[in-house]
Amino acid sequence: MLNLPKKVTIIEVGPRDGLQNEKLFVPTAIKKQFIGALRKAGFLEMELTSFVSPKWVPQMSDAAEIVADCLEADARNIVLAPNRKGIDRVYSTDCQAVAVFVGVSNSFNLKNINKTTKDSMAELAPIIYELKEKNYFVRACISTAFYCPYEGKIDESATINLCREFVDAGVDELSVADTIGMATPDESFSLFSKLKNLFPNTFLTAHFHDTRKLALANILASLQAGIDRFDTSAGGLGGCPFAPGASGNVATEDVVYMLERMGIDTGVDLDKLIDAIEVVRPHLSRKIESGYYRLHAQTV
Repeated sequence: MLNLPKKVTIIEVGPRDGLQNEKLFVPTAIKKQFIGALRKAGFLEMELTSFVSPKWVPQMSDAAEIVADCLEADARNIVLAPNRKGIDRVYSTDCQAVAVFVGVSNSFNLKNINKTTKDSMAELAPIIYELKEKNYFVRACISTAFYCPYEGKIDESATINLCREFVDAGVDELSVADTIGMATPDESFSLFSKLKNLFPNTFLTAHFHDTRKLALANILASLQAGIDRFDTSAGGLGGCPFAPGASGNVATEDVVYMLERMGIDTGVDLDKLIDAIEVVRPHLSRKIESGYYRLHAQTV
């Protein structure tokens, strides 16, 4: 008998993590329509955009306008802000949920934000404390939790130790990512079982990329470990500009289809989710290749 929850929370990351690596600039108006359509599909938690340097991530250059127009009172509206400059921009908005990130791998971190993991945490810890003092929801994104494109396999204890640092700093959520899609189900079960046991009062979210078509298997293993929160991206959009070979995030529609077929409530309307993908699809540089989408597209 599988150990399954009755309900799972899907955090839709398409508007931020999904679009950040798109080669073509998606018009701001289309991004707003995309977010609105995703809301209609039932998502109550979503990554909207990120306050990062337009020089390095041009796709996010319209972040201030997205935040100004796309906050929803009854939803968790998450904005990525990786450093003090980004956090100060968040303070100028009405957004109340912030994501920060650090890679377990030093090499990845240096490529990404030109800081070691240790230096990143030294900068972020007081910022997290400050955010919590101001009653913000703080989400910590743990990159390269399983494997790194530069260092190979990451020791499980290193990931656990970094998660512990974030929990000690006061974060509300740990989003633990298989950044380059190399994790196997046994590795996912092992890590998430330990994290669930160690940090029972922290939201634990699994974030899988589908580079090697193992994401759904890893999600099933994570369910067995007691995880009931997953980051997914509509259309399987995404990838990391600083992680060579990382394909898109696992497709929201494939995850929702699997979970609903297993009797697990996601609160997501698949038809409306497909409608949301259709909003952004004409503006993408790549095809939507998720299994559910391809089958749906053949029947409409």
